Amino acid sequence: MVTTHRWLSILEGCLLVALGIHLLEASGLLISGTAGMGLILKQVTDLSFGQLFFLLNLPFYLLAIRCLGWAFALRTFVAVSILSGLSELMRLWADFNMQEPVLAAVLGGMLVGFGLIILFRHHASLGGVNILAIFFEKRFDIHAGKTTLACDLLIGACGFAVYSPVQMAWSLAAFLALSSVVGRYHRPPRWARVPQQVG
Repeated sequence: MVTTHRWLSILEGCLLVALGIHLLEASGLLISGTAGMGLILKQVTDLSFGQLFFLLNLPFYLLAIRCLGWAFALRTFVAVSILSGLSELMRLWADFNMQEPVLAAVLGGMLVGFGLIILFRHHASLGGVNILAIFFEKRFDIHAGKTTLACDLLIGACGFAVYSPVQMAWSLAAFLALSSVVGRYHRPPRWARVPQQVG
């Protein structure tokens, strides 16, 4: 029963994230982390976001296995695969066209943030930055929201290469909405409250 609840929650978290990313992508906005890098690369390649997101996460599974365990890595691999699949389905079947960028930014950022909270609470992630955030929280007791925000800034700097200043200004609102949700609602698990030696 616990296992069924966990996998259903992971599916729900991925659905929220997929909705948020699809809304931002359709509105010409950027989001943070590995997803943001996928959106940036999508502008200069022929691959879809779902394909890029899956490929970009492959190197991070080694870190997940080594530092966070096989079970976490497996849940993360499944979550990344689900999100990649949902993104492909939404690209084909869901046509979002929100005219107001501030609403798209805030709503999209919040959807991604709440989806990540669900995944964090069920000991999973969407790879990439999420793995780094959970790893830093576990080893150094650094809140996941702080790591996420630092990576947001780096992705934002890269975004100026392919997005206009206006798009980046609204994308910043999405970054802040995501970080605000994670920062206010994420509660570090027990292993993160007591510093541990890893490796």
